[in-house]
Amino acid sequence: MKRPSARGEHPPRSVWFDPRFGIGILLVAASIAGVAWTVSATTRTVQVWVARPALAPGDAVTADDLTLASVLLGSAASAYLEEDDLDGTVVVTRPIGAGELVPVASLGTADGVHVASVVVTTQSELPRAVQEGAMVDLWCATPVEGGGYGPPAVLAPSALVARVVERDGLIAGGQGTAVEVLVARDRVAEVLAAIDNEGAMSLVPVAVPVGG
Repeated sequence: MKRPSARGEHPPRSVWFDPRFGIGILLVAASIAGVAWTVSATTRTVQVWVARPALAPGDAVTADDLTLASVLLGSAASAYLEEDDLDGTVVVTRPIGAGELVPVASLGTADGVHVASVVVTTQSELPRAVQEGAMVDLWCATPVEGGGYGPPAVLAPSALVARVVERDGLIAGGQGTAVEVLVARDRVAEVLAAIDNEGAMSLVPVAVPVGG
């Protein structure tokens, strides 16, 4: 004979589980993990190389010309030269300012450099706009027979000022100001010839169009 069940006692219920609920939990967990990874990646600092002095195209650069800095770059880190990326000597193909992070795109081989560095001496005071990194036209007036100079003409357009040399440095005791400029390789011979012929050099800043 069956024993009567106690009042209020119920048989155990079977556990029901909706698969959609489990999928929802997995999606939430994945979302949390993704956010955590993104936050970690964007707040992680990396060691990248920074130029000590200004670097010009054609400069052969080693670790002695650079310094390491710990910076927060996030996904942009791959665009700059990281600590382990520097192995020996690299060649600069684009101007890099002093204190600037070294972009990977600004490095290459000597074959990738399409400009050459030339030091010219101007006969007059430099315009205020002629500073490191400025774009200028190099003008030259050629000496004429009997003394004086002929009309000036553009010798090398769109040259880049790499460095302005102090008066008591390269040309101590001389007149004018020595300026290192980067000119297109196909103009180098003409510039050197003008220097040998003691042409009167002038640097004229290239005007920047309004809104450009």
